[in-house]
Amino acid sequence: MVNIGILGVGTVGASVANILAENADIIEARAGKKIVAKSGVVQNLSKDRGVSIQLSDNPLDVVDDPEIDIVVELMGGVEKPYELVKRALENGKAVVTANKALLAYHRYELQEIAGDIPLMYEASTAGGIPVIGALRSGLSANHIESIQGIMNGTCNYMLTKMINEGAQYDQILKEAQELGYAEADPTFDVGGFDASHKLLILASIAYGLDAKPEDILIEGIENITQTDVAFAKEFGYEIKLLGIAKKVGNGVELRVHATMIPSESMIAKVDGVMNAVTIVGDRVGETMYYGPGAGGDATASAVIADIVDIVRGNQGPMLGYKKGLEKGLKLLSSDDIVTQYYLRLDVNDQSGVLATITSTLGNFGISIEEMLQKPIENEEKAKLLFTTHHCKESKMQEAIKELGKLDVVYGDIAMMRVEK
Repeated sequence: MVNIGILGVGTVGASVANILAENADIIEARAGKKIVAKSGVVQNLSKDRGVSIQLSDNPLDVVDDPEIDIVVELMGGVEKPYELVKRALENGKAVVTANKALLAYHRYELQEIAGDIPLMYEASTAGGIPVIGALRSGLSANHIESIQGIMNGTCNYMLTKMINEGAQYDQILKEAQELGYAEADPTFDVGGFDASHKLLILASIAYGLDAKPEDILIEGIENITQTDVAFAKEFGYEIKLLGIAKKVGNGVELRVHATMIPSESMIAKVDGVMNAVTIVGDRVGETMYYGPGAGGDATASAVIADIVDIVRGNQGPMLGYKKGLEKGLKLLSSDDIVTQYYLRLDVNDQSGVLATITSTLGNFGISIEEMLQKPIENEEKAKLLFTTHHCKESKMQEAIKELGKLDVVYGDIAMMRVEK
């Protein structure tokens, strides 16, 4: 028999305990051993968790219990769970975690501490989708050329509503909060930070990059308007918050931002709270992984899959490799990103303005690909919307500064990246 201790018996932790009890026969058949949730840790013992396991408010009751074989960490946060996971590993216990923030900051330290002790984390990225397993094992014969992912269901839900129903950002954010998809302070989701943690985990497995959130480009969806949505529809794009990892020569771009992508692409069709990740391998080509990115049972399903793998002895190295991976690869600076761009400007509605805009862009080697001009009602101004051909991020940022100085341009200039 294998005993499980759960740090954090919230929505996911309770689902883990209940699934282990309710599906015990099929899990035992697949694992080869009986797996039992022995105990769990909560902050508030007076709150009913809907589980029948022994509960404590002291994490050491699980971490230091000699009868616990596998510690499941579902607390959230960074430093406190790091110390507890470290202690569990030092006690010789296997660990399963769904904590993306922990891994975004401490995955390499934990790999060093774990050594040959299993440390699994399928549920940390894209909830119930087995994308970690795909990268660690299923695609192990491939050099990974790129990863693109819808990794935050809150943002995808909001953008879907804005595109399909014409909802305004503030309106749909309030609805998402009422439905429980967004927190009272939604910054972690809508600002792109949640997706960045997941991207960093995938990039470590694919490229061996030890980057932190502070090292990469992170933007959210807060500035997207119905004007942007209308332009996207006009020119055959969908807008998604994407986590992107892309190998370019000896470097890797890592970035999270709102992105215009062709409507016919597979990932553009992923709507609502669902997640999806596409991975391009040099041998297999493009593969796509789709499913629920959050929720108690979906995430618990991934946690229990890791537990079963550990019991079977199938876990392998934490990040999926024993030696240096993709030697010589480095993280590219955000300034070195090369892609296409969409710009939205308010300008004077008069002749010669477009020539001034294109001339300014031309000074930085940037040319326009597609353009739309919309008069602003009851004003002698227009909204100028256009996409560019490929150019460097640094050049685009310089160009935006110069455009902002022009007398014919009013207010802030909105920019979004385009991936085809």
